Amino acid sequence: MPEAEPADPSDADAGLPSGGGAGTPAPTGPAAPPVADPADPADPAVPALARSWPVGIRPPVVRGWEPPATAYSRGHRGVDLEAVPGAPVRAVAPGRVSFAGRVAGRGVVSVELSGTGSPPLRTTYGPVRASVHQGDEVLAGTALGTVEATRDAHCGPTSCLHWGLLRGAVYLNPLSLLPPWLLGLGPSRLLPLDGPPPKH
Repeated sequence: MPEAEPADPSDADAGLPSGGGAGTPAPTGPAAPPVADPADPADPAVPALARSWPVGIRPPVVRGWEPPATAYSRGHRGVDLEAVPGAPVRAVAPGRVSFAGRVAGRGVVSVELSGTGSPPLRTTYGPVRASVHQGDEVLAGTALGTVEATRDAHCGPTSCLHWGLLRGAVYLNPLSLLPPWLLGLGPSRLLPLDGPPPKH
């Protein structure tokens, strides 16, 4: 299959097929998918259904979500998580592998998340040396492959995993998938309205 060139070289998932996986041709021409505009990681349109980070325990975010001003503007349509080459990449939630292949010379895996409506939410991971194939069913925590070493300067002096999230052709903040306990914010606690919290 010929390699597709992403619209923005910093976006590992920009050249992915928008719907059907490896059999669907990648978009051509200057058109870029629209982008949602959440100001913070908690996008109310995205259920916090992730059960793990895609790499590591709580990896440093090398570059965060930067939604472009317009569908055609530069931005960062995902987040980059610090990861060493060879680190395992895991599915964050159950779903079906909709793409596992190469885009612009980089390995990319895309998973349609189960029970997330129509069109379903789709996570993308790259650069990944895939150990799964299109059509495979995965659970949260299932190994999708390992982080590939790349020669590009996408993450500067460190290596990283680019993690993206889309619903149809709309890019969303993948950190929205993470519940507070995975973000390190701890569980919610109810405190009394009057007086100090009870001692245990």
